[in-house]
Amino acid sequence: MWPAWHEWRTKLQVPVILMVAAGSLFASLIGKNIIGRQGWGLLALEMIFLALLLLFWAFERKEICSRELSMIAVLGALAAVGRVPFSALMGIQPITFLTILSGTVFGPRAGFMVGATAALVSNFFLGQGPWTPWQMFSWGMAGVSAGLLARFFPNLGRPWMIAFLFAWGYLYGWIMNLWHWSAFVYPHTVQTFLLTYLASVSFDTVHAIGNCLFYALFGKRFTTILQRFRNKLRVVVIQNSMPQEKGVV
Repeated sequence: MWPAWHEWRTKLQVPVILMVAAGSLFASLIGKNIIGRQGWGLLALEMIFLALLLLFWAFERKEICSRELSMIAVLGALAAVGRVPFSALMGIQPITFLTILSGTVFGPRAGFMVGATAALVSNFFLGQGPWTPWQMFSWGMAGVSAGLLARFFPNLGRPWMIAFLFAWGYLYGWIMNLWHWSAFVYPHTVQTFLLTYLASVSFDTVHAIGNCLFYALFGKRFTTILQRFRNKLRVVVIQNSMPQEKGVV
């Protein structure tokens, strides 16, 4: 039996919005369309709009309460502030660690929101530019993938989480390399593509090792704190076994 329309809409909303965001970024590389002709500032605003759309959608369906929304905004600001002092160290990005933990605890929508807003806010201090939408998308995807990972594997162990953070040290660099290769490297050949990715191996490796160190030092404590906040903010309605009676915890 085919599921109802509202079930399809619920399942498809996150993939569709992420595909729109990725499609907008790739269309901006071509330069001969309405998206490519607009500035990076407008593209960054569109990314934020998509992130807010994801959150407000969940808010409308009562998956996120207003206090949880405030907590996500605080996490985004914390990740942005945490990135600034480490900017002098090559490849060290605490924003990846905080975004992935946020997505793991609060879900994929919150993870995307924390990663995207942290990239935008931190670049007010470090410098805005055409790289901003790509950073917002890259860190947003780190949060989304962490949320999906926690949803399908809720009891994932510490070694697997470290491996996941290590992998995102490279995945973030590979997404940003695609923008760098398409915007600054010429000609666009297989050789220049491979050389661009080869040149970033040292940065990506430091990023991956930094993610693992942050998680090894602070991962368990941060996760416990975030889970405690999430449990305090959420209200769970339990159906009582007695007819026409409901208990609220």
